[in-house]
Amino acid sequence: MKRTLLWLLPVALLFFALPSEAAETAADTTAWWVWPVALFFTCFLMGIVAVPSGVGGGVLFVPIVGGFFPFHLDFVRGAGLLVALASALSAGPLLLRGGLANLRLALPLALLASASSIAGAMMGLAIPANVVQIALGLTILGIVVLMATAKKSEFPDVQKPDSLSTALAMSGLYYDAASSRDIHWQVHRTLTGLILFIGIGFLAGMFGMGAGWANVPVLNLLMGAPIKVSAGTSSFILTLVDSSAAWVYLNKGAVLAMIAVPSVIGMMLGAMIGARLLHVLKASAVRRLVIALLLFAGLRALLKGLGIWV
Repeated sequence: MKRTLLWLLPVALLFFALPSEAAETAADTTAWWVWPVALFFTCFLMGIVAVPSGVGGGVLFVPIVGGFFPFHLDFVRGAGLLVALASALSAGPLLLRGGLANLRLALPLALLASASSIAGAMMGLAIPANVVQIALGLTILGIVVLMATAKKSEFPDVQKPDSLSTALAMSGLYYDAASSRDIHWQVHRTLTGLILFIGIGFLAGMFGMGAGWANVPVLNLLMGAPIKVSAGTSSFILTLVDSSAAWVYLNKGAVLAMIAVPSVIGMMLGAMIGARLLHVLKASAVRRLVIALLLFAGLRALLKGLGIWV
């Protein structure tokens, strides 16, 4: 049963990977309600694998839906921000109460990332769709490399915080149930982290993707926050960054309810099942599946932007 759930997603994607003329014909002759229903089930399957693999739904949503559904990329990116935002908002309060999301750590980073996400959204809507497709494909392929090579440190060793993190009080304490002890943490390399979050926010707004794939490595590997604090704080940062960029897409009319509503509902329901499967599925196997899907979707976006496979 578990293997069936994991392999349903690529089967669904291959179903929509039609040649260009066939895709256009299908879009012209298919009843309007078929695409929202197909979108719901595809997002439902994406939500199932997103949680165990540790990636946000927005990272899967934009390249897959943009590559295999007959929707303009602007509408896909607008819906992608709402998908990522809904997922982050649902987890935010619980993470804050458990001490796994830290406001003092999140707010300075989110402030810069939110401002740059607005600029990224405006830039993404201003340039031609094929250029965005090419840039999206290259970015997704970069994410694949990052996911395949990045390591995680559960409790990084930060000997001494830097002066900026001390001034901003970027430190905290949380109870780790796995080790049954209180974990005190602090961060360093704060200025570099702030600069990187400007770029992360820009990419999140431009491509309509949640940036958890980049937030967590920067917080954990660069700044030295524990992996659980990094993941929790990343989710909270997404609520601010994605909501800022989403307003730009809403203002430009690039958010369609027919795309956004089934996507959000499907992703949230799938994520609930994925959370339950988290304890029984091997995260490494799911992660390899996600890497394979992103590799395929990234190549599809790149070739589509270049006009080779449209």
